[in-house]
Amino acid sequence: MDHYEILGVARDASPDAIKKAYRKLARELHPDVNSEDGAEERFKAVTHAYDVLGDAEQRRNYDMGGQSSFGGMPGFGNMGDVFDAFFGGGQSRGPQSRAQRGNDALLRVDIELVDVIFGGDREIEVDTAVLCGTCQGTCCAPGTGASRCDVCGGSGSVQRQVRSLLGNIVTATPCGSCRGYGTVIAAACPTCAGHGRVRARTTLDVHIPAGIETGQRVHLRGVGEVGEAGGPAGDVYVEFHVTPSEVWARQGDDLLATVQIDMVDAIRGTTVTLDALDGEVSVDIKAGAQSGDVIVVKSRGVGHLRGSGRGDAKFGVQVMTPGKLNAKESKLIEEFAALRPAAAPHLAEHRQGLFAKLRDRFFTV
Repeated sequence: MDHYEILGVARDASPDAIKKAYRKLARELHPDVNSEDGAEERFKAVTHAYDVLGDAEQRRNYDMGGQSSFGGMPGFGNMGDVFDAFFGGGQSRGPQSRAQRGNDALLRVDIELVDVIFGGDREIEVDTAVLCGTCQGTCCAPGTGASRCDVCGGSGSVQRQVRSLLGNIVTATPCGSCRGYGTVIAAACPTCAGHGRVRARTTLDVHIPAGIETGQRVHLRGVGEVGEAGGPAGDVYVEFHVTPSEVWARQGDDLLATVQIDMVDAIRGTTVTLDALDGEVSVDIKAGAQSGDVIVVKSRGVGHLRGSGRGDAKFGVQVMTPGKLNAKESKLIEEFAALRPAAAPHLAEHRQGLFAKLRDRFFTV
C-alpha cells in the first residue's frame, strides 16, 4: 500500500503535515492503547511509512520509484541503508512521550452471602496514583515548561556514523541528556518531583453483580492509577471472595439450610417462620416428616448472574428426639406406645447418615 495513503496525506504534503498525521495515527494505534485486531500491524505500517516520508532523501527516492532489491521495500538506497534497518538505523522515530499508561491493579474484596442474592454497590478506598494538581501532568514547576534538548535537538536520539568496507553505518541511540524525550525539564514540579502524578487515597464505586461467586472478577476500565506525566489511567480488576455463612450453604444459585423440628411437630406437621437472608420465609412441615426430607421454597435463593430470576431455598429436615423426659412425659409416651404397638427392633437395609442423605437430596431435588 502507498505510504501516502497509509498516513492519509497528499503526495505534496509538507513535512509538518506528514509528522502531524503520523503522530495522530500513532497515538490511536499504539499497542498500549489499542488492543483491536490488526491495530499492531497498522501501527507498524504507519511507522514504516513515516520513516520513509519523514526523511527528505528517502522520500525523494520513494517518489522517484526507488526500490530495494531486498524484497522490494522502498527506502533502501544502498548497503548502508540496509545496515541502518538491521542495526538500529540512522533515521530516528522521533522522541518518545513522557506520558505513559498507568499500571493495572487487582483488588480482592470480601463480601457476604447476602450481598450476592440481589447484588449491590459498594465504595472501596484505595491507595493509588492520581494526576498532580500542581502541574496537571506537565511535570514542570508552575510558570515553567520543558525546553528542547540541546544535545539531540529535540529528536530524542543521537546518531553515530561508522565507516566500513560496506559503506557508512549509522546507528541511533536514545539521547542520554533528555533520556529520549527530546525535551528537558529545568525546574521539576515540587509537588510530584517531576512525575506528573502523586499518591493519594481515592474512592472507587464497585458494583457487585447478583450471583457472583468466589474468584470471579469484574473489570473496571480507566479507573486505575494515572500514568507517568499524566498518562492514561490503567484498569482495575476486582476479585470477589464470598465469606462462608455459619447457617447457609450454596449450591449454584440455590441456598441450603437445615431446619430442626421437634418430634411432636414432625408427627403432627406444622408451619414455621424462619429468618432467611432476604427476610422471613414460611416453611410448611407436613405431618409425618422424616429426617432427611427436603422442603423447597421457590425463588428464594441467589439471583442469577446471567439473566433474571433467582434460585431456590432448600431446607433439610432434622427431627430432634428428646434426650430426657419427665415423669409425665414418660407416662404419655408409654400410653402412646400401648395405643400404637411398634414392631420389634430388627435388622434392615443399611441407610446412609443424615448429612449424607441431605447432601444427596439437596442436589437432586
